[in-house]
Amino acid sequence: MILAGHPPGVWIGFAAVIAILLVLDLGVLNRRSHVLTPREAAAWSGGLFALAMGFAGWLWSREGSTAALEFVTGYLVELSLSVDNLFVFILIFQYFAVPARLQPKVLKWGILGALVMRGIMIAFGALLLDRFHWIIYVFGAILVVTGVRMFQGGDAHRVEPEKNPLVRLARKVLPFSRSYDEDRFFYRTRTRRLATPLLLVLLVVEWTDLVFAIDSIPAIFAVTRDPFIVYSSNIFAILGLRALFFLLAGMLERFHYLQAGVALILLFVGAKMVLSGVVHVPTPLSLGVIVVILATSVVASLVRTRNGGDGVAPAGG
Repeated sequence: MILAGHPPGVWIGFAAVIAILLVLDLGVLNRRSHVLTPREAAAWSGGLFALAMGFAGWLWSREGSTAALEFVTGYLVELSLSVDNLFVFILIFQYFAVPARLQPKVLKWGILGALVMRGIMIAFGALLLDRFHWIIYVFGAILVVTGVRMFQGGDAHRVEPEKNPLVRLARKVLPFSRSYDEDRFFYRTRTRRLATPLLLVLLVVEWTDLVFAIDSIPAIFAVTRDPFIVYSSNIFAILGLRALFFLLAGMLERFHYLQAGVALILLFVGAKMVLSGVVHVPTPLSLGVIVVILATSVVASLVRTRNGGDGVAPAGG
């Protein structure tokens, strides 16, 4: 029996790894949501990265270098886009004045929601590409336009919850309290049940991930059309997002050129999709280009910071 070109053992192995990670992260290490210390965040981030590379090695041993290199390339693309998401998460928390102790719960539920949404969107994207090949050019054009806007500065990190349709709908159908009640999304008074502002924060976070997925999922389809590789690389990147938030939240202002680097990656993969009918870019070359762009943007940012340059990202609150 073959599932999307992969033997059952590969799917079972991936499902087992994700199940173990979710149990460890949400059920053991962080059963009670708390702000991760820098040491905890660094350990969890490093462990997840090592596990992702180990999974790539396992893929290599079972299915060869092509699957492994596609996974690593897709993982790095998703990881770079996920880091850019952190800018927006910080702005959301600042906008709603979310106390630091409440942020972990929002991130936890936001990530769980992202796992489900990404699976649905990836399945839908794979179906579209399978039935309508020309969609690849639409995906590519979207990435090129997004990359140009991001490179120009634009409003990539603008947060306007009052214009969010999900927030507007929630405010119409649910009664909300004016203040937070510990880390609860709902609480009951003597007469009725009220939603807290923390629920609005979660809705905005989920909506933001949905918007970013419109860019990130086409981006990884430029690397591979294999739904398993697309989903597994997405999941590994998303699972590390919460720890990465606490690791980098206080340092994001140092990464002045990160947005430009992500923009260049989007431009590269978008052009690769648009030109896929006439130009074939090998996966090792794609991986090399993405690594060089990321490394250059990070190193340039650190050099600028060391030399006294100003950052553009707000510090975490």
